[in-house]
Order: sequence, then structure tokens, then C-alpha cells
Amino acid sequence: MKIIKTALISVSDKKNLKPLLNSLKKNNIKIISSGGTFKEIKKLRFKCLEVSEFTNSPEILEGRVKTLHPKIHAGILNKRKNKTHLKDLKNNNFENIDLVIVNFYPFEETLKKTKNHKKIIENIDVGGPTMVRSAAKNYRDVTVITASDQYKELIEELNKNKGSTSLEFRERLSRIAFTETAYYDSVISDYFNKKNDVIFPKKKVFHSNLVETPRYGENPHQQSAIYSKNNSMKINQIHGKQLSYNNYNDIFSALTISKSLPKNKGTVIVKHANPCGVSINSDHLMSYKLALTCDPISAFGGIVSCNFKISKNLAIELHKLFLEVIIANGFDKDALKLLKKKKNLRLIDATNYSFKEILRFISSNEELLVQTEDLKKFSNKDFKVVSKKKPSPKQMKNLIFAFNICRYVKSNAIVLASNETTAGIGSGQPSRLDSCQIAIDKMKKFMSTNDDVVAASDAFFPFVDGIEKLVQSGVTAVIQPSGSIRDKEIITFANETDTILVFSKTRHFRH
Repeated sequence: MKIIKTALISVSDKKNLKPLLNSLKKNNIKIISSGGTFKEIKKLRFKCLEVSEFTNSPEILEGRVKTLHPKIHAGILNKRKNKTHLKDLKNNNFENIDLVIVNFYPFEETLKKTKNHKKIIENIDVGGPTMVRSAAKNYRDVTVITASDQYKELIEELNKNKGSTSLEFRERLSRIAFTETAYYDSVISDYFNKKNDVIFPKKKVFHSNLVETPRYGENPHQQSAIYSKNNSMKINQIHGKQLSYNNYNDIFSALTISKSLPKNKGTVIVKHANPCGVSINSDHLMSYKLALTCDPISAFGGIVSCNFKISKNLAIELHKLFLEVIIANGFDKDALKLLKKKKNLRLIDATNYSFKEILRFISSNEELLVQTEDLKKFSNKDFKVVSKKKPSPKQMKNLIFAFNICRYVKSNAIVLASNETTAGIGSGQPSRLDSCQIAIDKMKKFMSTNDDVVAASDAFFPFVDGIEKLVQSGVTAVIQPSGSIRDKEIITFANETDTILVFSKTRHFRH
């Protein structure tokens, strides 16, 4: 146990100070403080010694230097049972500081409020993190508090131990303190990297906040957690049981597709992180029905993501099918009332969810594979018609729609589409021919359309057999990336069969 006689308080977040100060007063703990914190403590009518008086050194450089003083850091860092340390303190007339209560300048919040570089720089805390690191290093003798939500714990600890703290308590808070300084520095590092357009620096530091710990991971014997760079995610669960690891994986897959679709249009149905039906029909109810028709069997127990607000009429249809999760840009009052009748159905409001500056991660052991997310918006200029037969505007829309969905299907990927609705999806096969066959089989099993069917492939056809299989099934137009040594053979086949062939200037795998 270590008794606390002197505390140093320097906080940007001045909430909940009064109960803390009452506890310190009750335990006869001397308080040292500076700047706005000193003024706040005096305003609350508690005794406090200003740092400049304690160090006999004035604040300088407009407050940039106030706690960066040997008397402060020697008081924190000295080992209480080390004779050399004790001698140094005595020779310099320094005294112990047993409790450090610090939270930092709001750098992260400042970034949300302004782009003014000078203001941002002035909100980089130096003295605060330095004191916290000193106290955390010397946890055997010093207690460190880094957030206002720890005040209650400290008060309880002081009450329980008559003004002292236990080693276990101090060590736990030390661990949290080092995490706080690391997090704070990582936000600053991230800011400077972004400011200088550096995506992959030599050393990469990530910062994130724990949002939730699902019951288990992909399987019951695995542990899992979800973190966010914000204090919370931009999706809001408004009903249903707790989301699982697999739910989150499917939700992110669904949202990646939904948010790539035109504003206020599109229904996406996802199963096991793969789309099994997508439609951007302008009628919201019809877009759901068309997406469901693509593969109603796979949709059972899946996730539906609507890139619009769900009405009561659509909710009636959704209510008929067993689904794990429904995502939307809001729900009408009556729609919500109906869908909430299913106790376990998770309802997610993703109105505020958007993609920007996204990095995609894959981890294995101690390695981390990182890339920028594939968020490219497609237009006609991204493609080149290479066949003699040219697509109509309607066919070109269908081709681009199919190609956009195809990039979110696990490779090897084939997507068949008609009227901006998926007609068949073949995913995750080692053989592109197998993906073609799966997509064709799905189309023949579930879809009945007299309209043109187009096909998209996420990579070039290395041989004629793939495109040949598609054409034989009734496909009239194909879109694929170029780059095969047999591109000319593919073009020749398309011309011989009166098939429209469009090459993408970019490739879009999703492994």
C-alpha cells in the first residue's frame, strides 16, 4: 500500500471534479495544479497550490511550459526506497508527488472541429502525456488517473484503504495510462501522415476504441472484439439480440455494396459475406422482391441491406422471411413496429454510415496486410467496347451494374444481370468455369426473364471456354478486365457470335 499525500491535477476535461476533490480533502491530500484546472479548483472552493508557486518557476511560452520542470518530474519519478534518489530530492529540496490526475488536450476532438493547422498544433499536449508516462513508469510508488470515469474507482480505493492505494490498483491504471499515451500519439502520427499524403509510412501505428465484445468469434471456441477509430460505430442497432462476429462480417460486406449504389436506391441480400441478390430498381418494394428472386434459398437466414428508408409495405414483405439482420437508412414508424415483433431480428440504422479514407486489413500471425479499399466509382469512360456490336445505353447500364456488384463477390466471381438486377451469382471458386456454371444454374433455377442478360467477370477470361459457356446460356453482353495474352481470341469469339464485349481498364478482385 502507498499512502497519498500530494496530488497533481491537470485536466482538459473538468467534469466530475467536485466529488474527487471532496475525497482528496477528506484524506488530507495536498493539491497542486495549473492553468484552467487551478482556476476551476479554486472556483469550486478547494485549497490548491499553483504549479508555478510549487516550482518557483513561472509558466512561460504562453503556457507551453509549466509542468515540464525537474521538481515535478523528480517528485513523480523518484523511487521512494532508493537512497540515491532520496538524497537527490533532499539536496534539491524536492518533495514526492504521489498521485497524478491528467487528461490531455482534446487533439482528436479538435480535428473534428477545424482544419486550421496552427490550432491543431496548439492542441498537441506535451506536459500532460509526459507526466502520465512518468507516473505510469513509477507505478510502484505513484498512482496515475487518465480519465474522469476513473474518479469513482479512485474514491472507492482511497475510502477502502484510508488514503492509500494498492499495488494491483496502481499497476492496472499504469497499463491503461500507457495505452492512453500510445493512443494519443498515434492520432497525432495519423494526422501528420494524412497531411503529407503518406498512406504507408515506415512505421504504422493504429488507434481504435473497443466498441463491443461479441459472445464469441467465427466459432464458439474463438474470442472476438470489434474496435472503431471513433468511440462508437456509425451504425446504430435499434432492435434485436447482440450482434455476433459473423453478423458484423456480413453487415460490413452488405454495407460496402449498398453504399456503392445510387443514392436512395438498391437492395442487397448477403449470405456468408457474399451477395446472393442485388437490385437497384427505383421502386423500393420491387427492388427487394427482385433481389430476393435471384436466390431465395440462399437469402434464408441472410442479411438484407436497403440503401433507403424502409416503409411499412416493404416491412410486411421482409417480415415473411427469416432474416438475421435488416439494415436501412432509417425505418418508418409502422415498419419498425412490425419488424420489432421478431424478438431476435437485428435492425440496424446505417443512415450515417459512409466510406472515406478506408484501409482494408488482413492479418495472419504477426503480419498485417493492408491496402486501400476498392471504392472507385464507375462511369462509361472506365470501359472500352472492343466488339463490333455496340451496347445500347440500357445494356451499358446493366454491364456497369453487374461489374460493380462483381467486385464485391469473392473471386473467382461471375455476375449475371438483367434490368440492373442480379440474375445469377457464381462466387469463390478456384475455377472461373465453375463460377460461370454456378451463376448460370442459379439463373435457370430462379429467374424467368425475356430481357437481355449480361455477364460480368472480375478478371479476364484466360481461355475462350468461359465466355463460350456464358454465351451458350443466353448471355448477350460480357464485361471483363483486359490483360490476357488471349484477349484477341476472346474478341474474335465475341464478334463471331454477335456478342457485345466490353473491357474494363481496371481489375477488381476480392479474395
